[in-house]
Amino acid sequence: MQNNHLTPLLRKFSCLLALTIMLGACGFQMRGMADLAFKKLYMQGNTTAITRDLRIALETNGVTLVENAETAELLLEVVNEAYEKRILSLSGAGVVREFELHYQINFRTRDPASPIWSPVQSVQSRRDFSYNDSALLGKADEENMLNADMRKDAVRELIRRLTAIKPGTRLAQ
Repeated sequence: MQNNHLTPLLRKFSCLLALTIMLGACGFQMRGMADLAFKKLYMQGNTTAITRDLRIALETNGVTLVENAETAELLLEVVNEAYEKRILSLSGAGVVREFELHYQINFRTRDPASPIWSPVQSVQSRRDFSYNDSALLGKADEENMLNADMRKDAVRELIRRLTAIKPGTRLAQ
């Protein structure tokens, strides 16, 4: 009788074990903290829409934002950011049906011991969305959410690029 109760439990355990092995074999890895080689960062430049999200992401990854460049291990300058909204398609009557949203942030880094900044790097993101005049408020909300999503993607990409930088050595290009 105990064998009958063990069989379903053994099957569930076997399936769980097989799933775990397959996930590990395919390279799946949960997103965790970035492996940043610095713990103190001085951020300068214009305050942009991405600044708040970037600060939160850096602090989440164990980086302290310092008030002056002398105490920092790395300097980051957000040069600029740009939003662009383009018409992607029109109806036969010339009414806009789709837009393309484009977001770009430019930044550069510098080791505090060096007077030379790295070349300006760009992170770009784009989204398409359908448009309908009869749902004006809803489409405006959708556009705002897509812009926020593009900023979050840009923050993740910027953090990934910062993982390549090792202060005290030549900055990553």
